[in-house]
Amino acid sequence: MEISGLPAINAFLNTISAILLIIGYVYIKKKRADIHKKIMLFALAVSAIFLITYLIYHKMVGSVPYQRQDWTRPLYFAVLIPHIVLAGFNVPFILMAVWFALRGKIERHKRVVRWLWPSWIFVSISGIVVYLMLYGR
Repeated sequence: MEISGLPAINAFLNTISAILLIIGYVYIKKKRADIHKKIMLFALAVSAIFLITYLIYHKMVGSVPYQRQDWTRPLYFAVLIPHIVLAGFNVPFILMAVWFALRGKIERHKRVVRWLWPSWIFVSISGIVVYLMLYGR
């Protein structure tokens, strides 16, 4: 595989992560914490693989500029900027949420994920949108 294939793999990983986050949400609402835990740990693993491949790609390629100079340019940055900011903020809070859950501190876990889950799902979905806008034709 060539380095040029990593953005498509990253978009795929973001898609899988978003699907897993939704499934995990459904199972916790159904009071199936056992399944929720497995799904969310899988989402964490997929997101970690994404982060590794993302960093490898951008270490090798650098920044990829948005080429279009039309009405989509402000839309691209309107999606990209909160995506980047929230992605950076999410990492420590994801680790904190997982730590609380694995230690049985469920109330603390719930307090963190009340705002973290919407942010994480936004980052996953907006990552797909950024990919489509940057590489899709």
